[in-house]
Amino acid sequence: MKLKTLMLGAVATMAFAPAAMADRGSDGQLNIIYWQAPSTMNPYLSGGTKDIEAASLTLEPLARYDETGVMVPYLAESVPTVENGGVTADLMQITWVLKEGLLWSDGTPVTANDVVFTHAYCTAEGGGCAQGAKFNGIESVTATDDRTVVVKFSAPMPNPYQGFVGQESPIIQAAQFADCLGEKAPTCTDANFMPIGTGPFRVTDFRVNDVIQYEANPNYRDASKPAFATVTLKGGGDAMAAGRAVMETGEFDYAWNLQLAPDVIESLAAGGKGVPISGFGTLVERIEVNLTNPSPSLPEGERSTVAHPHPYLSDAAVREALSISIDRDLLVEVGYGQAGRPTCNLVPAPAIYASDNTACLTQDLDRAKQLLEDAGYKDTNGDGVREMADGTPLTLLYQTSTNAVRQDFQALIKEWWEEIGFAVELRNIDGSVYFGGDPGSPDTFQKFYADVEMYANNFPGTDPQAYLSAYKCDQIPSPANQWNGENINRVCDPAYEALIAELGQTADLEARGAIARKMNDMLTKDSNIIIPLVDRGRVSAHSNTLGGVVLNTWDSELWNAADWFRVK
Repeated sequence: MKLKTLMLGAVATMAFAPAAMADRGSDGQLNIIYWQAPSTMNPYLSGGTKDIEAASLTLEPLARYDETGVMVPYLAESVPTVENGGVTADLMQITWVLKEGLLWSDGTPVTANDVVFTHAYCTAEGGGCAQGAKFNGIESVTATDDRTVVVKFSAPMPNPYQGFVGQESPIIQAAQFADCLGEKAPTCTDANFMPIGTGPFRVTDFRVNDVIQYEANPNYRDASKPAFATVTLKGGGDAMAAGRAVMETGEFDYAWNLQLAPDVIESLAAGGKGVPISGFGTLVERIEVNLTNPSPSLPEGERSTVAHPHPYLSDAAVREALSISIDRDLLVEVGYGQAGRPTCNLVPAPAIYASDNTACLTQDLDRAKQLLEDAGYKDTNGDGVREMADGTPLTLLYQTSTNAVRQDFQALIKEWWEEIGFAVELRNIDGSVYFGGDPGSPDTFQKFYADVEMYANNFPGTDPQAYLSAYKCDQIPSPANQWNGENINRVCDPAYEALIAELGQTADLEARGAIARKMNDMLTKDSNIIIPLVDRGRVSAHSNTLGGVVLNTWDSELWNAADWFRVK
């Protein structure tokens, strides 16, 4: 079997441009601003990008992806393949070997047992691991010596690079998290806020939804890195303030995810203190449809659960009408300009996995109205709002995070949906809360106490198997898993589950592409359970005095922070 049947893109060794640094910590302070404030440093307890990226400065996986989507080793000596003997020919086993001499930031050795523990942590009964899909299909993880880990699969695994690969599933220290398994996981505040890691920085102070302070890891494996002695990651505010802080005032060195109108970014860049950077990957702004009933009239613990199907969003005709009433070209023009492309796909890239699904790209309000009319939703009292057969009006609570572009999108989409006969209420929630993963909060996107919600998501690397596997029946968020499942829509389709299983047993790249495209279409054009809007090119900014930055849309934006330096 050739390597291309195992992954898209070649395996490469780590290589970077020479950095202008001499000694660890010699460049002083680095200031980063994320307008969505991190609420945890444990990516296994949150699916929020801002939490995962903040943690990536400290916690690292065995391998990850570079800016081109190529897999590179991090804690592992190399990436195992069939050709180098690291993956068995029957695709039932992968063997990872840790780099020699790795130390945790507390000075203790990193061992294969830490990798074994990481798997045990995420799969512990009663835990509700936010990254559970990464470990699907793993039968056992065993340490054969201090540096060697053998992962056995329950069936052939054509893409064995899910668990322990990428920013979402880093290695955590067994000693620190030993008493944090299962239901205890959220209670381990010290470990979750200040994890011991192998990355270039370690946490010295963590303030929830506010500020994180880091210092250079004294035990980092490259003695000359990182160049910065300390880091402040400031959270909160909005994208405008973040962009201004880098490009106009120069208070910060790096600003993440500038979801701003194109003319606004251009205006900020004119400030002369920094520059915007962008790149396309797999990031899709989408509307998620709730297939369950979020009504507050239901008892707590039953809202937005499969016990109560949604009274009208369970109807495919309604979902299709919502999708085709949207003018995606206008959304791109208003929100992203050159940094956005209209899309009907959940998986827009790589090309082999991207469906030719274009049906949603043409707005058709008349057809949307006819779909609703034919399905029996009529406006019987002339108030402009259609009703169900029992007279219940079609009302939608449409929520998203607080962000200028998203509020512009909400306003436009509200107009279109009201034009076809819905009553629409808009709600926006602070991103730090919305993406926070707090099981006690009613406002998280996982809990989904709304009819529809909007956000963006993507997958690391170049293979969407784990991403598409998130829509399994057993990944539905519920009180039983502390609302940590990834199946936000609460979809449970045996035919889709069968395709997940088929994809997991298929090694041929072309065949994998065909299966993934079919899965994409089942979630989008065939059902409109997910309503994709914009294929987003990520836009961030860095100061003119910050060197070494390489924007990576396939992994954490902070993935190579060890190589950042101060331009003198």
